[in-house]
Amino acid sequence: MSAALIFLLLSCAFPAAAANTAGTNSVVKNLEAHYRSARTLEAVFLERYSEGSQTVRVESGKVYFSRPGRMRWEYESPQEKLFLVDGKYAWLYLPADRTATREPVRESDDWRTPLALLTGRAQLSRFCGGIELLPADAASLEDRPSSVGNYVLRCTPKIHGNAEPAFQDALLEADPRFRLVRVLIRQAGALQTEFRFGDWQENIPLDESKFHFLPPPGIAIVEAPQLDATAPH
Repeated sequence: MSAALIFLLLSCAFPAAAANTAGTNSVVKNLEAHYRSARTLEAVFLERYSEGSQTVRVESGKVYFSRPGRMRWEYESPQEKLFLVDGKYAWLYLPADRTATREPVRESDDWRTPLALLTGRAQLSRFCGGIELLPADAASLEDRPSSVGNYVLRCTPKIHGNAEPAFQDALLEADPRFRLVRVLIRQAGALQTEFRFGDWQENIPLDESKFHFLPPPGIAIVEAPQLDATAPH
């Protein structure tokens, strides 16, 4: 191969790589800016938990976020339950079992996943060791945007010393207005948790009581050493 041809091939390749990096940086910057400006958030959600090719559980409800670091997941189907983070504790309340599990937030792995972007920690580099913008025609269907014009970012976890990462990788899909519409968290053992969001409302008044858990009379409170690493199940 001649030196001239090698030069031509390299000169074509480097601009493409630079364009992909620029595209990734632009989407990340706009996504972070969007959620950094939101003091409160409300949305409907659908959560799907899978093991391999088998869907184990599908749940839905409404979710609320309030900066800094508070969230409330109200599960409505197929059964009622509540996952709440008040800034100090993470609570999981199961009315049917009459139990509430409590864990200090600092011990919860939930804060090490990209979901924390929605609680005011609007900097993906806190959780992602690497970020790339995936092409619309990605080989895997789940890596592609669910709608034309959407963006899909792939986040690989930041490694903290010898600690096991909370996830293998995660996909964050945003619409053209840089609102999250899908988060797919992939873990070891072919485990996946997918969230789909819709009907976003931003900077709306939310009562403080939404982010405080008052156990009903007769409810047993269990101190948990560790809640699930990726999702408010």
